[in-house]
Amino acid sequence: MGHAYRAVGWNRQKRLYDTALAALVALYLAAFIGLGLAFHPEATAETLIIRACGTAALVLLHVVLSIGPLCRLDPRFLFLLYNRRHMGVTMFVLALVHGVFAILQFHSAGNENPLVSVLSANPRLDSLAQFPFQPLGLAALVILFVMAATSHDFWLANLSAPVWKSLHTLVYLAYGLLVMHVALGVLQAQTSPLLAAALGAGVVWVVGLHTLAGWRERALDRDLDPGAAGLVDVCSVDDLEEGRARIVSLSGERVAVFRWEGKVSALSNVCQHQNGPLGEGRVIDGLVTCPWHGYQYRPDCGRSPEPFTERVPTFAVHVEGGRVQVDPRPLPAGTHVEPALLAPEGAGGPG
Repeated sequence: MGHAYRAVGWNRQKRLYDTALAALVALYLAAFIGLGLAFHPEATAETLIIRACGTAALVLLHVVLSIGPLCRLDPRFLFLLYNRRHMGVTMFVLALVHGVFAILQFHSAGNENPLVSVLSANPRLDSLAQFPFQPLGLAALVILFVMAATSHDFWLANLSAPVWKSLHTLVYLAYGLLVMHVALGVLQAQTSPLLAAALGAGVVWVVGLHTLAGWRERALDRDLDPGAAGLVDVCSVDDLEEGRARIVSLSGERVAVFRWEGKVSALSNVCQHQNGPLGEGRVIDGLVTCPWHGYQYRPDCGRSPEPFTERVPTFAVHVEGGRVQVDPRPLPAGTHVEPALLAPEGAGGPG
């Protein structure tokens, strides 16, 4: 990204990813509809489309929600994270087709507006067996629409990363609404233990993955105490791998301490693009590169190379007696800090 700017970063990897995703979705829909016709020849085409798109969207939503914690547990899943928004938009399109066909089939025959009919056709809020599940699906679809409409980096830049991130955490609310939509709708009409087991297994999978990833990362959020000089002893020089970082928590913030080209620098662990973990990336061509989407920063000042303007806070670093020490007080984003030398001029080893 430091060499040229293009408004849409469409590359070979994204094209291959999207082609594979489209092929898998098409294969799923064709197989579902084909098997549906074989086992339920009385089913209408609209019914099969509703079920095929609805189940495909729910499966993709489980995959989308699994990518984040899987990447926290194993970096080999990062290639999925790089294109997760494409999968999310695909999931929304499938959910939209499901919703549109359902509204047309079940709510368009009367004189009332179909959307009004969805919200008012069933007032049985006091009955679990007859609870109006369709408004729950409609509410989830609205949330997914907002997320899909703001998925482009244009909205990320204009809303700011924290606001955009908060907006897109509504996916968990949408997931809860959809689980209730399916449980109260399909499972009431078709009391199949297989369907109930599949939905329950999906919920356990998603909740379990997030719990495990959070448990694995809890150690990163334990603040290290500063010494008498106000500096925090982070690690030994030998603990730092060339071009890589060690992530520590200082004053409630995760900090990435990088070793690069015989020097040590520290900067905020939070990428300004989507709050990605910079400390899990590496230094490429002298630039700290985020493992999520490739955003880059100069390790000595936390600034992105021109023409990009992203900046992250930096921290003063010292190397003494083979130990790396960091001042826990963050400097303003983009502040240049002279890197600590591992072998200062005139010294026989780490200074």
